[in-house]
Amino acid sequence: MARGDLTDAQWTVLEPLLTKGKKPGRPPTWARRQLVDGIRFRVRTGIPWRDLPAEYGPWGRVYDLFRRWQRNGTWRRIFTALQAPADAKKLITWDINVGGTVCRAHQHAAGAREKGSCRRSRPAASLSSRTTTGSGARTEA
Repeated sequence: MARGDLTDAQWTVLEPLLTKGKKPGRPPTWARRQLVDGIRFRVRTGIPWRDLPAEYGPWGRVYDLFRRWQRNGTWRRIFTALQAPADAKKLITWDINVGGTVCRAHQHAAGAREKGSCRRSRPAASLSSRTTTGSGARTEA
C-alpha cells in the first residue's frame, strides 16, 4: 500500500457507496480498491493517465472506471454521502472569500476593440476638422 492509498478504515466507509456490477460471470482481474486508489493517485498528482504506475492496474481500465462513474453520477453521490455527516458534525466551515486580485477579466470583457486597443490618433488641430456652432451652421476659420 502506497502512502496516499486508502486505509482499511477509509475503505470500509467508501465501499458501500460504490456501484455494484450487474453482470454475472468471470470475476474482475483488478480489485476495485486498487482502481480507486489509482484514480485518487492521478487526481492528487495531476499526472497524465498514461503515466499511472502499474501497481494501480492498466491506465485504460482506471480511466474507464473514472469516466463511467463521472457520467452516471457516482462521484457526486459519494461526495454528498460523505459530506452530509461531516457537515452535521460541524467539521466543514462554509466561509467564502473572493479577493478582487484573483478575479480578472479578459480584455474583450472590458469592451476592447476586436482589432486591438491601439488607435491612430489624429492631430488636435487638423485642416480637415470643421468647427460648428451650436445650431449646426459652419463658421469660417
